Amino acid sequence: MPIKIPDNLPATEVLKNENIFVMSETRAVHQDIRPLRIAVLNLMPTKIATETQLVRLLGNTPLQVEIEFLKTKTYQSKNTSGQHMAAFYKTFNEVRHEKFDGLVITGAPVEHMQFEDVEYWDELEEIMQWSKYNVTSTFHICWGAQAGLYYHFGIPKHELQQKKFGVFKHQINKKNIKLLRGFDDEFYVPHSRHTEIRREDIEQVPELEILSESDESGVYLVASKNRRMFFITGHSEYDPLTLKEEYCRDVERGLEIEVPQNYFPEDNPENPPLVRWRGHANLLFSNWLNYYVYQETPFNLKEIR
Repeated sequence: MPIKIPDNLPATEVLKNENIFVMSETRAVHQDIRPLRIAVLNLMPTKIATETQLVRLLGNTPLQVEIEFLKTKTYQSKNTSGQHMAAFYKTFNEVRHEKFDGLVITGAPVEHMQFEDVEYWDELEEIMQWSKYNVTSTFHICWGAQAGLYYHFGIPKHELQQKKFGVFKHQINKKNIKLLRGFDDEFYVPHSRHTEIRREDIEQVPELEILSESDESGVYLVASKNRRMFFITGHSEYDPLTLKEEYCRDVERGLEIEVPQNYFPEDNPENPPLVRWRGHANLLFSNWLNYYVYQETPFNLKEIR
């Protein structure tokens, strides 16, 4: 089934060229199907790139999905045109009285700040509180995962001595978990962050369990035991060249940055990156959509509690 996204969204042509089945709003209204309503709170500075990455994964399932992009009212994007934001995004106030089958909260480049010092923190707290009663399942990514764990469970983030940057091997901690159905015993995930959450902090919270982690990059996937919240510390949605672009950007800025680990063959930035996470990324998102959104959400969205 297709993913329904706004007419003229830049991601549309990119995804069509990749053979992803995309349906415009105009065509979708003529189908007698209730699509899954997924809200995406996009906090990344590269809004259009993130839209394409997430829509690619959310659209690669047999389910019809309708995407609603959200922005914060308290912070205006400096890297994406106001015209784009006005055309394709709504503020939380515009949807706060609605219910959604799923919610994705992305990462954000604010790791070095205390949560309460982030300009839109109060608004994000309000959104996360709203999600507990108006969304069937919420998927938190990278800084969004750290923010969610801090807000809902009081778990702190910790500064790393060196940026965790590269593609790392992970293993499954718990067998027979539907979110991990079809995963290999070992799989790879990109990471790009200056902070971490720690196993010992999570183990103090009975409502949480660690589903996957890495010897190199630490805790990766945390879930609430009621499965309504998932916290992902990596970036499985990244494109093949995203880490390269981040690396080249920092080099051009004169910042101290190591070559991303396990990414370029022979650790040589002149070599094309080796993509080893695409299959895992598709499974992660399709399993979440199927088992924790579609299978759990009521047909009548008003019944979400």
